Amino acid sequence: MKLLGLDLGTKTLGMAVSDPLEIIATPVGTIHFAERDLAFALNETEKIIREKGIQKIVLGLPKHMSGDVGTLGDYVYEFKKMLEDKLQLEVVLIDERLTSKLANQTMLLADLSRQKRKTKVDKIAATFILQTYLDMKKK
Repeated sequence: MKLLGLDLGTKTLGMAVSDPLEIIATPVGTIHFAERDLAFALNETEKIIREKGIQKIVLGLPKHMSGDVGTLGDYVYEFKKMLEDKLQLEVVLIDERLTSKLANQTMLLADLSRQKRKTKVDKIAATFILQTYLDMKKK
């Protein structure tokens, strides 16, 4: 089964896909949209889902270090419902704490420039979200 990992922000949506064996997550891209324009993000996500043959979605849920859902939690829950209603696919929420920070650190180690890091952080964070889910399923 192919899965889609999503890192939702207020203006961007990072995306990653799994291989059919659900072993490795690979970055796909980032959708840019007007602030909080979830309808546009949903339509663009649907295109990727159809193109890639996605059967399940893993969506990052922002949490504080205390474990409480972050300020964007309601926004993510709204997008989850939109995805489920329109696409009729299972959407799994997964804790996305520190994924953007980890993505930035990984790119720093790869010696990417600040500009390149800025353009790649969302899809790399989506990759970490999806890979975390894939690794949890193996255990």
